[in-house]
Amino acid sequence: MKKDGQKAAVAKILVAAAGWGIIGVFSRPLSDAGLNAVQITFVRSVIVALGMALYLLLTDRKQFQIHWKDIWMFLGTGLLSIVFFNICYFLTIERATLAVASILLYTAPCFVMLMSAVFFHEKVTVQKLAALVLAFAGCVLVSGFTGGQMSGSAVLTGIGSGIGYALYSIFGSVALKKYQPFTVIFYTFLIASVGLIPFSAVTEIGAVMIGSGSVIASGLALGVLSTLLPFILYTGGLKELEAGKASVLAFAEPMIATIAGIVIFKEKVNMQNALGIVLIFAAILLLNMRLRLKVR
Repeated sequence: MKKDGQKAAVAKILVAAAGWGIIGVFSRPLSDAGLNAVQITFVRSVIVALGMALYLLLTDRKQFQIHWKDIWMFLGTGLLSIVFFNICYFLTIERATLAVASILLYTAPCFVMLMSAVFFHEKVTVQKLAALVLAFAGCVLVSGFTGGQMSGSAVLTGIGSGIGYALYSIFGSVALKKYQPFTVIFYTFLIASVGLIPFSAVTEIGAVMIGSGSVIASGLALGVLSTLLPFILYTGGLKELEAGKASVLAFAEPMIATIAGIVIFKEKVNMQNALGIVLIFAAILLLNMRLRLKVR
């Protein structure tokens, strides 16, 4: 069962990464309609919170129950992770390039591995480190980063986005010891939605959404296919895998995003991008080899 459970967890993480990887397919129409990145994040969060609330109302209302002394866990996943990392990420995009912002965001697995070692006493193995190095190098190549100057503030907000991104795995791992994945996701995105209100110009979002059926459809697809389902799968996988391993596996996201860009938007790929995809794929294989050896 343990072997099958870990295989299923790996599959969940990879499918979640695929869902995040195609986010551009649904976010571009919202951006074209005039919504900024923080507003798009607010739309995602509200749809997930409402969708999860409806599901729990129809299936298992007991999952709404939490102890108020545990609210810090969901403040961690909702405010310190979802809200903090998104704001830092978008500030980095403003101050640097998208490639730089993407690379700094994907320092997250480094922080997950360090924090997991400190708080959960997870072992930092040679296999984990090798997979991390391969995946990060692949992310750099896929992002098309070629160097150049960047401001200190961009570095700070970029690293902040990586730390915020990492905190979902840390706080999520703690919350999952007491609560079901659906409970964790609901309260994470409920708190994130409330936390994003001051930054989102909600009336502006309403005017844009109401004015176009295609924008509403894109928003729903973004919320369900590229947020709700991936977080259900990632959180479920996190229940079975160490946080450090799950975070490295999620490096499949930039690889899938690049492939989606090529297939759907006819974006061009060069040798650098192709090598990056190969390195990320190699990191995933290496981490899975480690998992198989462990359970035999």
